[in-house]
Amino acid sequence: MLRTKRVAVLTGAGCSTESGIPDYRGPETRRRARNPIQYRRFIDDPAARRRYWARAVVGWRKFDGKQPNDAHRALAALERGGVIEGVVTQNVDRLHQAGGSRHVVELHGALADVVCLSCGARTDRVALQHELERRNPGWVESFRGKAEAAPDGDAEVDDVARFELVHCKRCGGPLKPDVVFFGEGVPKPRVDAAWALVDAADVLLVVGSSLAVFSGYRFVRGAAKRGQPVAIVNLSESRGDPHAELLVRARAGDLLPALAERLLGTSLHESA
Repeated sequence: MLRTKRVAVLTGAGCSTESGIPDYRGPETRRRARNPIQYRRFIDDPAARRRYWARAVVGWRKFDGKQPNDAHRALAALERGGVIEGVVTQNVDRLHQAGGSRHVVELHGALADVVCLSCGARTDRVALQHELERRNPGWVESFRGKAEAAPDGDAEVDDVARFELVHCKRCGGPLKPDVVFFGEGVPKPRVDAAWALVDAADVLLVVGSSLAVFSGYRFVRGAAKRGQPVAIVNLSESRGDPHAELLVRARAGDLLPALAERLLGTSLHESA
């Protein structure tokens, strides 16, 4: 289906679960569903912002240390080999870039970047982590082994009233990770960049996404509407299944390296 074609790839959380980052809607996480931070609440409620950052400073250490898996490396090899044009990802972990992909559209942003809600100044998440830990000595250690990691880079943490926030160095405004929260719209430039990638391709390959949210589902629906073939690789059913020409129930880390070997004529490690 992909041979001699220009391929655009749309990835979701299932591409990163094998790196140890949980998802929201996969087979293993449905049983322990949680409510992620909502955009409007984060903006309007100072207590909600405190709670988010108190949890995020604990979850970041687990999130930041994750490494790309074979799925990420296979997509990078397919890009180097001229099979895929690039990746549109719904993930916020930057593991595609760490795995070697060059053309990546981060539809939902990245947790590695932080933005001031007042003046727009940008801050590196690692630097902010150091400052949060300095202001709250022993906070991370006190939850070691007790806080379960969450998909959005935070952790399940209670009793946050004593947590001290860090504000923007330029204007003192509140800080937000530069990611799209639930209930927040995807910035138009990102949507346009994603459409440009999908429009330039002959086939859309979806990897590891339930397509439950419209931000990713729109590309599958749009591709199918104009007759562009869609292939979906996912462990479970997805919202896009009715639009797909091909459905494969498989782990991304198993299937993509085999796909790369078939299309490139070399093993994943030999092509690196």
